[in-house]
Amino acid sequence: MTDSSIKNVATASDESWLQRRFQLRQRGTRVKTECLAGITGFLAAAYLLVVIPGLLATGGIDKGAATTGVILVFVLGTLLMAFYANLPFMVGPGIGGSVLVGITLAGDGISWPVALGIACWSGILFFVMTVFGLREVVTRSVPQSIKLGLTASIGIFIALLGFRNAGLVLANAKNSALALGDFTSPGALIALLGLLAAVGLEARKVPGAILWAILLSTLVGIPFGVTHLPPQWLSMPHSLAPLLGKVDLIGAINIAFLPFLFIFFASEFFSTMGTTLAVGGEAGLLDEQGNMPHINRPFMVDSIAAALGPLVGIPAATALIESSAAAEAGGKTGLTALTAAVMFLLTLLFTPIALMIPKEATAPALILIGLNMFSGLRKVDLANFTDGLPVLMMVMITLISNSFGTGIAGGLLFYIIIKVVAGKAREVPLGLYILAIPLAYYFTTLVHH
Repeated sequence: MTDSSIKNVATASDESWLQRRFQLRQRGTRVKTECLAGITGFLAAAYLLVVIPGLLATGGIDKGAATTGVILVFVLGTLLMAFYANLPFMVGPGIGGSVLVGITLAGDGISWPVALGIACWSGILFFVMTVFGLREVVTRSVPQSIKLGLTASIGIFIALLGFRNAGLVLANAKNSALALGDFTSPGALIALLGLLAAVGLEARKVPGAILWAILLSTLVGIPFGVTHLPPQWLSMPHSLAPLLGKVDLIGAINIAFLPFLFIFFASEFFSTMGTTLAVGGEAGLLDEQGNMPHINRPFMVDSIAAALGPLVGIPAATALIESSAAAEAGGKTGLTALTAAVMFLLTLLFTPIALMIPKEATAPALILIGLNMFSGLRKVDLANFTDGLPVLMMVMITLISNSFGTGIAGGLLFYIIIKVVAGKAREVPLGLYILAIPLAYYFTTLVHH
């Protein structure tokens, strides 16, 4: 047998294994399509490799170690989704959980090991509830309007953070209010350029639009002195030692932290549910009733990633909505996720490049993502006063207090109070009345800091 014959036999064998392992023919897709979809998904989500470590570093977490941790969580979570769930979803840390650890909890004086402990307990809780099928109980306990408003509430927080990182918004020390920054400063100009580039690329549906905008802003920032070139372009991954095993599970056991535990849990739970159904619909994986067969598998993957991520310093791993880019590119199976995981793994050698990207270059990503999260408000029945007002109050409290934890606590409490005053106390689930006790405690203690 010639060398070319042996090569052809090996290639056919590889394709046969891929066909069997990922059921490509059954789902009407091909190896090439799946691989291209995986690369597209990677480009759409790669900006998180820059944004997440930056947010965590704000709370005192080592940025280099966080970069390595983020990549590993992406790789392991996405591989698990590929081989266990056989779905084209990427799994990684979400911006909301990173904001909570790096900004909100740090601002409340909670150390990052304790914050990671809260995130870990949330992941463990999510895993247990997934195993015992208790998701429906949580869904019934939290009002639909509040669930929909959660995205807008954290969206306004993330967008404001982006404006601040860009230097477009400043805190006015004289009157304790927000004020416009200097739009002519180098950092602000770089951020505005990136924002315009991202909008233009997104409008043209360019894969990885946000990533390209970040790269453009970073390059333009070099002559402006905003971007500082690293001494070397390639290096071994940063050590995980500053983060590995530093999670404080014991210190996280505190009733005062219950609202934050709920926030982590809610974001993980509802993000996975929404992403699974939305991306599954785009990939044509839902049945006639809009349900996904074996939906417990992606839930299980998400909960495992959320529970194990804090062990390497990375909170709130979830199925990412950026997976929709892969689905739009034709991804239907776990081969798409496998391809994306390989792409993330390759970035371990390029961490110096990721670390040189300034916050002004990533600010447009935060602004766009935060503003896009307001789309959830259109699903809230604002005409129904008793449903709409608590959601709007939640968003406003988040903005005024600069704390997503305070915002969700206020929104839930306002929901209960307004329903009771309006004579609709029976519309409030019993579980929400029980949840109101620790939330009220949080409001009367942690708010006064």
